[in-house]
Amino acid sequence: MIVDNVMLLHAPDLATKTIADQVFAEIRQAIVAGELASGSKLSEQEMAARFGISRGPLREALRRLEASHLVERRANCGARVVTLSFAGLIEIYQLREALEGLAARLAAEVMSPVQIEDLRALLTQHRDQVAADPSGAYFQREGDLDFHFRIAQGSRNARLIEMLCNDLYYLARMYRYQFGMTGERSQAALDEHGLIVEAIAARDGELAEWLTRRHIRASRRHAEQRLGALQDEAREAE
Repeated sequence: MIVDNVMLLHAPDLATKTIADQVFAEIRQAIVAGELASGSKLSEQEMAARFGISRGPLREALRRLEASHLVERRANCGARVVTLSFAGLIEIYQLREALEGLAARLAAEVMSPVQIEDLRALLTQHRDQVAADPSGAYFQREGDLDFHFRIAQGSRNARLIEMLCNDLYYLARMYRYQFGMTGERSQAALDEHGLIVEAIAARDGELAEWLTRRHIRASRRHAEQRLGALQDEAREAE
C-alpha cells in the first residue's frame, strides 16, 4: 500500500502472511482491546491451544510483541502483557505530543490536496460513527482509518513514520482504547481534529503543530483521570 510514494511500513500482503504474522496480529488486538488484561501472564501452552498452533510460531509472535512493547519478560516469570501505569502513560503521551506535533507541521507542508480532502472525509466518517454510538465513544479503527496514523503518514518522513506507526502506535492505542475514548471526551476530540485538519489545509505548520500538541495534552489529562479512577476503584475493592 502506497500513500503519495510513502510506503506503509510493516503492512505485508495478506497472501504472504505467515502463521506467526496472523497470530501476532490477533494477540496484539486482544491486548490493545483489553481481552488479554494488562499485567496478565501469557502461558505458552494455553496460548498455543487457544490459537491452535505450535509453539514455534507462537514464540515468534511473542518476540515481536515484546519488540512492540506490548509484552514484557521477566526472569523466572515468563511473558506478561505490559502493565498500564501512570508513568507509562505519561511517557507515551510526552512522546506523542512531540512527535505527532512535528508530524502535523510536516504534513501541513507536504500533504497533497487529495490527501487533505481524504482526511476531511475520514473525519466526517468519525463524526457519523460517534453520533451513531449510544455511548458516544470515539475509537478509531487502526491504520488508514485512524486520524493520527493518517497524519503521521502524511508527514512523508520515513523515520518519523517508523516511530509513530510502529514503535509507539499499538501501545498508544492500548492506552487510548482502555482509558481515553469515553463519551465525555469524544466531541472535544472531534472538534480538535477538525481544527488540525483546517490548519494543515491552510499550510500553517506552526498552528497545526500547536493544535496537535494541545490536543494530545488534553487527551493525556483525560486518560490520567480515567486511569486514576480505575486504580482508586481497585484499591477500594481490596
